[in-house]
Amino acid sequence: MGCIFCKIIKEKLPYSRVYEDEDFLAFMDIKPINKGHVLIVPKKHFELVSEMDKTDMSKMIVVAEKINSAIRKSEIRCKGINFFLADGKAAGQEVPHVHLHVIPRFLGDGFGFKFPDNYENKPPRKELERLAEKIKRKLD
Repeated sequence: MGCIFCKIIKEKLPYSRVYEDEDFLAFMDIKPINKGHVLIVPKKHFELVSEMDKTDMSKMIVVAEKINSAIRKSEIRCKGINFFLADGKAAGQEVPHVHLHVIPRFLGDGFGFKFPDNYENKPPRKELERLAEKIKRKLD
């Protein structure tokens, strides 16, 4: 049991609970982007989103909406909310257990995405269509 989130779920490590049901636990991030930054984790260990079923993914979004709404109603500084889920190490996933960040945002908070240098170069439509076809062929 080396997963830090599994240890939190089993109450082997301290955490600050925000929400819990039979399938998910939400708690305060110990390295928050902004005050009020919450993590939502499935209680069952999944490393990648592709390992979860559609029902659990749907439930996670419902939990995220509840927390989003609660943050917006609270006194926490918040003019917007980011949902962020890094799926795999190459995407920035630091803990190999699916987790959805709910991050309160406000203008000038210093957080953001860094786009690659070639971001402004739009690919040709033919390339976009070719990639779309590759993805569509693998949809369930």
